[in-house]
Amino acid sequence: MKNLKKKSHFRINLKSKHLLGIMTLFCVSTIAATFASGITTAPLKDAAGMIIVPFENSISRIGAWLTETRDSFQEKQTLIAENESLKAEIDSLTTQNNKLLQDQAELERLKQLYNLDEEYAEYPKVAARIISKDPGNWYDTFTINRGSDDGIRVDNNVIAGKGLVGIITSVGPHWATVRSIIDDSSNVVAMTVSTSDNCVVTGDLELIDEGKLSFHQLYDQEDQVTIGERLVTSNISEKYLEGLFIGYVSEVELESNNLTKAGTVVTPVDFQHLKDVFVITVNKQDAGSQGTEGSSDEE
Repeated sequence: MKNLKKKSHFRINLKSKHLLGIMTLFCVSTIAATFASGITTAPLKDAAGMIIVPFENSISRIGAWLTETRDSFQEKQTLIAENESLKAEIDSLTTQNNKLLQDQAELERLKQLYNLDEEYAEYPKVAARIISKDPGNWYDTFTINRGSDDGIRVDNNVIAGKGLVGIITSVGPHWATVRSIIDDSSNVVAMTVSTSDNCVVTGDLELIDEGKLSFHQLYDQEDQVTIGERLVTSNISEKYLEGLFIGYVSEVELESNNLTKAGTVVTPVDFQHLKDVFVITVNKQDAGSQGTEGSSDEE
């Protein structure tokens, strides 16, 4: 029994030891036979070419694609960086342009105030800035940043742009409230420049959408007042100094009493974008002139 096991173990070891030698000998014999018989290696080369060349071409195309993708990505990153830089430059230029526009608008306002100051040089004035207003699109009632400490009093006249804005109605040490002539409760005794005929200009928040006020009680029997006539504050006005520009007549018609005329006036003041005003620090009463009409006619 022991002998049988040993014999079987010997056969297995014999095959394992000689397997590599047999295969090596076979390969060498095959190579030698191939050279001895003169068989060409061209078919092998062709077979290798059919397999290897397409593989190399594929590798080459993949490499080219990867290179192109890398270059495209780098170009995209460069364009993104340039785009961000351009956006920042545009934002900077936009900010500068807005600042220039604001400065230009501010310069225009100051120029208008200067011209207005020159036009009414005979009156002492205080420049003021609007700091708040009633709700709505129009500056019918608003507050300025000057008050009694600056010499401002109730009934001081307020001007801006190229004409009359309104009148001071209440005053604190460092603030004052202005009711403008577009307010529905405003009445201003006015006169025509060419004929000195008197009328009453009233505020109308519906008409102001068209940049207009209304007037009535104009006595013009000879029909001399036409479109384009200038209206200014009258010498008989109780609260407004004489000669402050109100606007141009844009419409005129006979009233129902067939004696006086009514119409509309285009104001030169932009009551939707007021910012700076002048307050004339003398009142009508200071000049010693008392109006003939009651306070119910002009407020």
